[in-house]
Amino acid sequence: MEFFLELAPPTVTAQEHKVRVVRGKPMFYDTPKLKNARAAFESLLRQYIPPSPMEGPVALTVEWRFSTKTYKEGTYRVTRPDTDNLQKLLKDCMTRVGFWRDDAQVCREEVTKRWSREKPGIGIKVVSLNDI
Repeated sequence: MEFFLELAPPTVTAQEHKVRVVRGKPMFYDTPKLKNARAAFESLLRQYIPPSPMEGPVALTVEWRFSTKTYKEGTYRVTRPDTDNLQKLLKDCMTRVGFWRDDAQVCREEVTKRWSREKPGIGIKVVSLNDI
């Protein structure tokens, strides 16, 4: 399965939780910016959910295309956020909407960050490794 999410890739990451202490215990919560990014991802991902969650090992290929007016089309983005932090939020959202049962099933990953003048967004390819 392969698809493209047409949105400005968020620069907020899953690690941007906040903490407050309630009755002596730390309580973690998502910032409004993180909640909005999560909701946008889940909304767009819902149209691509497989009929049933994928079973077994999965390969995930993602190309993050960030909007630019400065950089040449397709050049690599070497600034933050880090690819591992971007992937965490995306995989969490893909798990929540039902692509697979657990993102631990992702056994192979290829991630690219590029600048894009023409078509910012996120290209995603998901393949069951059972089928290979």
